[in-house]
Amino acid sequence: MGWDALRQWGEDAVRIERLTGGVANDVWSVRVNGKVAVGRLGRRTDADLAWETELIKHPDREGMHVPVPIPTTDGRLFVDGLVVMRYIERGPPETESDWRRMADTLRELHRLTQGWPQRPGWRSSTDLLHAQTGTRIDLAAMPPEGVMRCRAAWARLVGPQTCVVHGNPNSAANVRMTADRVALIDWDESHVDAPDLDLVLPGNAAGLDDRAYDIATQASAAWEAAVCWPDEYSVRRLGEVWPV
Repeated sequence: MGWDALRQWGEDAVRIERLTGGVANDVWSVRVNGKVAVGRLGRRTDADLAWETELIKHPDREGMHVPVPIPTTDGRLFVDGLVVMRYIERGPPETESDWRRMADTLRELHRLTQGWPQRPGWRSSTDLLHAQTGTRIDLAAMPPEGVMRCRAAWARLVGPQTCVVHGNPNSAANVRMTADRVALIDWDESHVDAPDLDLVLPGNAAGLDDRAYDIATQASAAWEAAVCWPDEYSVRRLGEVWPV
């Protein structure tokens, strides 16, 4: 059905312009019920989108600022891979103080989602110490020495706590800030994992000690190498992971 599915949000629902930043999805500003919103069309399964939309509603109920899904005229939160979400204005973080506020917001997300079920079909970094595949990750496609380096980095993360991680919070494009609030957008990479994966922020804004920051930085580089393999970016990220 593609973008024809937008009619499920009303006969007057229309696309406005394509938005930058989408890699796995086609993202546009749209007008729904006379208001600007964001439409994201991708290939996620219904189970995957049900997990994501239910997740986003949870921090919203707790007072966090997130792109809440807008239901169709018959109450559905997605149709044929299309999700329509509230448009969040304002700009990205610019100062050290902004990134520290971002770290506080991420820690609140982690607190609210301890024990959350894993996204359907996904694996955490520590699951991949033994599993070969999960969503876009296929460790069998990587060189064995690279897999050993990634697993060694993830093994250092092993601990009792898991929660939802946003998945890409260190990109300024995924943050919208005002003087009194921080909003997280683009939850397409969110899943259950070790919280410190979210805390590799510019200038170590999360205030991790040297050892924790080293562990998180290595594990994050290994994760991005595995997710994006075998493009140029992933090769560069793997090069940042220490040899075993």
